Amino acid sequence: MQHIIHKTFSPDLLKLPLAKYGGRQTVTALPGDGIGPEMINHVQNIFEIAQVPIDFETIKLDSQQTSDNNDLQNAIISIERNGVGIKGNIETKFTDSSVVSRNVALRVQLDLFANVLRCVSLPNVKCKYQNLDVILVRENTEGEYSGIEHETVPGVVESLKIVTRRNIDRIARFAFELAVKYDRKKVTAVHKANIM
Repeated sequence: MQHIIHKTFSPDLLKLPLAKYGGRQTVTALPGDGIGPEMINHVQNIFEIAQVPIDFETIKLDSQQTSDNNDLQNAIISIERNGVGIKGNIETKFTDSSVVSRNVALRVQLDLFANVLRCVSLPNVKCKYQNLDVILVRENTEGEYSGIEHETVPGVVESLKIVTRRNIDRIARFAFELAVKYDRKKVTAVHKANIM
């Protein structure tokens, strides 16, 4: 269980042969914008100092939409080829209601349907809750995270929460299979209406 820190899962990415050369793994790096490039730079420095056998393929993808979206397609091709990617912050600038978030586009096109986050309290670190060890699984492509919004009249925006039975079944099955795999005794379903 130690290897699950934070990841987004897509079964399709597991079907491709991974880009490995000479025992090294190639990882797609998407620095993004804002604090993203600084964060990715620190990760790359740490990996270099620790001599982690990883080569980064850096793809420029940020909040600036291009007319042909080639940068987004290049990022997706790279992630599919390498089987793994690390993404910095990619801001969403809603200056035009037709603009689709690049984050949403990546999640939907790569079918990154499950966002997994493990929260663990560490021994000898003072915190409010001791012996905490929970895994959060969030559906990542529908509902509040689909980014389906429109302006009905100037100044009034509607956000639609559309979910399908197929994807609800898929995320529930994923969560239960994860619970069984890691010997968890309980699965709790919650909503996240506060982001609407």
